[in-house]
Amino acid sequence: MTSKEKEAMSNGSTEKSLNGSMVPLEMATENTFKMTKFQIIKNVLVVSLGFLFLFTSFQSLSNLQSSLNKEEGLGVIGLSVIYAALVVSCMFLPPVTIAHLGCKWTVAFSMLCYIAYMAANFYAIWGTIIPAAIILGLGAAPLWSAKCTYLTQAGVWYAKMTGTTEDDTINRFFGVFFMIFQTSQIWGNLISSMVFSQRPANSTFNVSSADLEKCGANYDPKIVSNNTNLDKPDMDKIYTVCGIYIASACVAFLIIAIFLDRIVLDKDDEKVAVGAKKFSPHLLIETFKHCWRSHYQKLIILLTVYSGIEQAFIAGDFTVSYVSCALGVWNVGFVMICYGVVDAACSFTFGRLVQYVGHIPFFMLAFIVHGGCQIAMLLWKPDPNAMHIFYILAALWGLGDAVIQTQINALYGFLFTENTEAAFANYRLWESIGFIIAFGYSGYLITRIKLILCLVFLCVGMFFYGTVEVAFRRSSKNSVEITKI
Repeated sequence: MTSKEKEAMSNGSTEKSLNGSMVPLEMATENTFKMTKFQIIKNVLVVSLGFLFLFTSFQSLSNLQSSLNKEEGLGVIGLSVIYAALVVSCMFLPPVTIAHLGCKWTVAFSMLCYIAYMAANFYAIWGTIIPAAIILGLGAAPLWSAKCTYLTQAGVWYAKMTGTTEDDTINRFFGVFFMIFQTSQIWGNLISSMVFSQRPANSTFNVSSADLEKCGANYDPKIVSNNTNLDKPDMDKIYTVCGIYIASACVAFLIIAIFLDRIVLDKDDEKVAVGAKKFSPHLLIETFKHCWRSHYQKLIILLTVYSGIEQAFIAGDFTVSYVSCALGVWNVGFVMICYGVVDAACSFTFGRLVQYVGHIPFFMLAFIVHGGCQIAMLLWKPDPNAMHIFYILAALWGLGDAVIQTQINALYGFLFTENTEAAFANYRLWESIGFIIAFGYSGYLITRIKLILCLVFLCVGMFFYGTVEVAFRRSSKNSVEITKI
């Protein structure tokens, strides 16, 4: 060992090479790591594009469920079943699936579960939608956990190569991912809008005042309405939309299977026990141990639940209570395109700006914007002659969602870098509970009550998030003082 290496090791500025030897950081090259900078950036883009094509289909189909499959609440109940199955999946599947298949093939094979659900919409009855929803839910947790683990590990490597902080790099990677991912709202909703653009012959924008009174916050899913805007589109149009969405999802699978590089996690180098790959109760216990032992995890549970509730509201309640009811189902896609454009642009912007201003200002922005939207929706009666308000509300909701999605993902990656699989399994679990709650009561509660519940979860969740920030800063300050001593 050279004198320079010894000096570097004495200062603690070393990095482990592939063969296990210690290399000073200033002497490390890209060959020291398992991927080059170019490979890391390429793989971040590949993951993002794969999810773009997959969720161009799934998210847009989800937005239409409350309008297309509204008989006996089949659409929203199916969505609720998806996230109920996802909760079970979070408890068991992500660690063992990733351990056996690796992040790449976990993502790829999980996408096939989404394709099965989309195919079920060709013949949407209880016997097809519910089983397909269960299959999708079981595949969703490994999909998202593998994606988050992949991006976090790539961010850690890239930070070491470039000398930046892990938090900043992970934030940028998630910002790029969600910028690309959220444009799925644009393309998917554009497809549905173009297919459904021909309005039914008996439809009209001249909705009666009595019908409008039943829209918005006053919308009650239990009451049968004579509003023709809520009529189901022709079946041939539904078949066309489903066929396009399945083709897009198949492209997503091929992108991941062909172009994504396999990744070996840092912690996998230290695993020697084959038992790590066995399906056992130990995996479930570890997932709950993370939640039980980590005070930070407990404090951000409600905010994570709100992440699911707010997404469920915009997709399952705003689309039918406000847009379909007042403007017709053929306008759902156009309004949600506005939501997707703002969400995508803000995801990219916020992911890059967070390194300069931190998490707190963005969470405050989300609190103000979403809180303001919810109060406005409580007070406003939808008016077809004021279409710009529908677009403004959708845009503001997209801005707030961009903060919630990018910052919570990055927050989990930053707080729990040493245990990402269990952490992101918890993230998907609690977010899924939010979806289950929202979709579960969607077919029974008046929209006004749903908005009040959203507001309560938002306020309480943000309060506990503030507690996490205070606790983490105090902990960091104490650690610095101890190091100086």
